[in-house]
Order: sequence, then structure tokens, then C-alpha cells
Amino acid sequence: AFLPVFVYSLKVSPLIEKISDHKDFKKLLRTRNNVLALYSKSAAAAESSLRLLSSVAQEVKGRGTISWIDCGDTESRKLCKKMKVDPNSKEKGVELLHYKDGAFHTEYNRAVTLKSMVAFLKDPEGAPLWEEDPEAKDVVHVDSEKELRRLLKKEDKPLLMMFYAPWCGVCKRMMPSYQQAATELKGKYVLAGMNVYAAEFERIKEEYNVRGYPTICYFEKGKFLFHFENYGATAADIAEWLKNPQAPQPQAPETPWADEENVVYHLTDEDFDKFIKDHSSVLVMFHAPWCGHCKKMKPEYEKAAEFLHVANDSPGVLAAVDATVNKALAERYHISGFPTLKYFKDGEEKYTLPHLRTKKKIIDWLLNPEAPPPPEPAWEEKQTSIIHLAGEDFRESLKKKKHTLVMFYAPWCPHCKNAIPHFTTAAEVFKEDRKIAYAAVDCAKEQNHDLCKQEGVDGYPTFNYYNYGKFVEKYTGERGESGFTTFMRTLRERDHERVGKKKDEL
Repeated sequence: AFLPVFVYSLKVSPLIEKISDHKDFKKLLRTRNNVLALYSKSAAAAESSLRLLSSVAQEVKGRGTISWIDCGDTESRKLCKKMKVDPNSKEKGVELLHYKDGAFHTEYNRAVTLKSMVAFLKDPEGAPLWEEDPEAKDVVHVDSEKELRRLLKKEDKPLLMMFYAPWCGVCKRMMPSYQQAATELKGKYVLAGMNVYAAEFERIKEEYNVRGYPTICYFEKGKFLFHFENYGATAADIAEWLKNPQAPQPQAPETPWADEENVVYHLTDEDFDKFIKDHSSVLVMFHAPWCGHCKKMKPEYEKAAEFLHVANDSPGVLAAVDATVNKALAERYHISGFPTLKYFKDGEEKYTLPHLRTKKKIIDWLLNPEAPPPPEPAWEEKQTSIIHLAGEDFRESLKKKKHTLVMFYAPWCPHCKNAIPHFTTAAEVFKEDRKIAYAAVDCAKEQNHDLCKQEGVDGYPTFNYYNYGKFVEKYTGERGESGFTTFMRTLRERDHERVGKKKDEL
């Protein structure tokens, strides 16, 4: 049988490996860890796919391999049979299968476009591109700095641009509203999106002050005017804002606690030592203006101060220090969290106390000032199989593990305290499995504030599942040991099934 003329003239990239022998295919899978295989019922059926894949192969050179198996020729038919692949059953007579680390990984079922296929082969475990979502068809998807400049130059309509990262939880939650608004406002406004996570976009991020994700910028006739900051917005909210776009309103500064009327003594770096010497029994609350727990405790602390102020035989006085202003004091007394309560007796620091949250507890303790029980060691100080992560090493650490369940928590949160023992036990169960990790991030630490915001944490505890560092989904299962272990066991069984399936095929 003669091959169709087009096969001779078709410019198939030499980067595409044409394979017809089973042993050659086994060798390819053994030596290459990222292979996309095109199976076709005939050479003619493969024509358009091969044209596209020739361009893809050029883009992923050195990072991925593309092979072609023509199940229509006699020799290759045996290979297709052994691999249990039948492209005849497919509408277009072709099937695309992906193999990772020598084993079958998945059928390629994303958009058959150069951009989507390249993105897939660069990150086979990653989430589909935003533009692959049919609901996002009216969002203008920008891929390069050149495209962005061109769009800003030619577009006369008001334009909203979302700079995002593909792993960002807040971005993912906002995307449905954003794409709905893009459809409803089409013709009047342009809503665009650009993934600027890669290092090549540093200049763009600097220019538009992208410090976290998403950052949404409003342009008129190519000129940047304002940031849009309502990340919980609905499509209607976006449309309403666009009618009268304005810069985010600066929040009215709160009155400092020291300037409010109260009987708490507010001390500074300058007068602290003298006050402590002049009063024999002083309880000092080190606080920060932004600290929510300080704000909750403040009314109780003030009530206790009033009670002590009018008491005939007062057991002490209450004072407060804004540790963000009086940094010398904060450093001297090693203040690392808020609120921190310290007790001073006869001019000397005597105890650091657990939070005495109520008026009654504060007064009762001052009537009988005893050493507090030794503090329970922090979770990260205990020897466990949990990996404790911080902002600077978060992404790099996760990339080393195939499956990671991360618990975002705050040490004071009761639900977190309940979940911690179960989460820790689950980590012990899988401690020998090098592909699995259970990790934790303390969102109460200042260094982790931005990270927790970026990862979509809006309550504690939040559990996120990551695959090689890419956010996949929120874990919403049971918060007991069996819930955490079953979730991970299911993922590993799926991995083993894929490996088993590949072994059967080979």
C-alpha cells in the first residue's frame, strides 16, 4: 500500500519520535520522564495533529518528548494492541496519552492548542490554563509583556486587568465572578487576565506594584489609574464599580489606645523604667494596633484597671505598651506575639503570663500572683513528622513532594487545637513515604501574613492540598486522623494503580 502523498511533503519535526516497535517504546519511556504519545488510526488521520505537535515539540525541547505511533501500519499495530490503545474508536481517529516517569499518567483531554499543550508538557500535574475554561471566553488572556503593551495601546474601552498566579486561592475564587462580568460587560468594558508569576514578568510587577495576588488594575486609554481591591466581588459589584471607578479609599486611622479616655497607664520607651520603679506591682500588656486579640481583650483590661483604680487596697496597677511604637522595650523584653502580658514586682520583671483574658481572671491573679504553669511547647518545637513552613521556603519545600496537605492555623484557635493531634498522627502514618508530606503554617506569625492571604486562608484551620507545589483543592473532609489518612491513602492508591496499569501494558 502506498502512503498518501501528503506524508512525504508533511514537515514533521525531527523532534517527534516515530515509533513502531514495542521494545523501542519501552526504551523511550525508560529514558524519558515526560512523554506525550500520539496514536493514530492512519497517517492521514494524524496529519493535523502532527502539524500542531511539531510546533509543540520545538517549544518543549529538552523538557518533554513527543512520539507518534501509527496504528494503521502493520508493525505498529502490534504495539498499539500491546498498549491496549485503539484510535479507531475515537471520533478523529487519534488519541493522545501522557506517560510520566516511565508509567502511564493520563489521557490528554485539555484544549488542543499550542499554548495549552506546551503548558501541559511543562507542568503535567498543573491545573489547566484559565483560558481553557469555556466560561472565561470573554476574558482577554494576555501571555507576554509585548501583548500587554499592544492591548493597552490599541484598546479605547475602559480596561480591568487581573494580574494573577495560577496557584493563588484568592484568584481562583474570584475568577468565576470576573469572567461572568467580562461576558455581561462585553462591548462596554474589557476585562483581561495575565499570569505574571514567572520571573520574566518582574518588570511588569514592579511597574504596576504587584506585591500579592491578585492585583487588579484599571486603565483608561492605556493609562493606569487605580487598583481595584474588592477580591470578594460579585459580577454585579465589578459592574457597579466600573460605572464610577475610584481609587481605594484610605481607611480612617484608628485612634491610638493611648489617646482614648481610660485609666490604663500607657507607657513609652522614655517613661517605662521610672514607672516600674515607682509602682511595686504592675501588670503590663504589650500590644499592637492591628492585633485582633488585643482589641478583644482591651475592654476587659480597661474594666479591670477601673476596678483596681477605685479599690481601697489595690493589689496592683495595669499598664500597656504599644510595641510597634516603643521598639526598644519590645526588643528588650523579647516581645514576639500579641498580646503579651508581663508582671513586674518591685521594679523587676517576674513573670510572663498566659493571656488573662477577662477582668475576673486579671484581678484574681493579681490578688495571688503565682508563677504560671510552664507553657506547653509550641507545635513546631515538638518532635513530629509535620513539616513546619514559613513564607520564604513554602513553595520550594512543597515542590519536593508529590502530595502535601498543608494546615494553615493560629496557635490560639480552638478548632486548630482540636485538629493538631489528629493531623500529627496522620503524618506519622506516612512518615516513611518520601512522596508525601503533612505540613503546617502558623498564620499568626507576621512573616507568614502575606503567604496565608495569598493561599486564600480566610479562617482557621484551612487545609490546602498541593501537588508538587501546585495548589489543587481545599480539603473539606473530616478533621480526625481517619479523614486525613484516608485522603492521602486515596491519592497514593491512585498513583499505584497508574503504575500497575503501565506495568500491565508493558
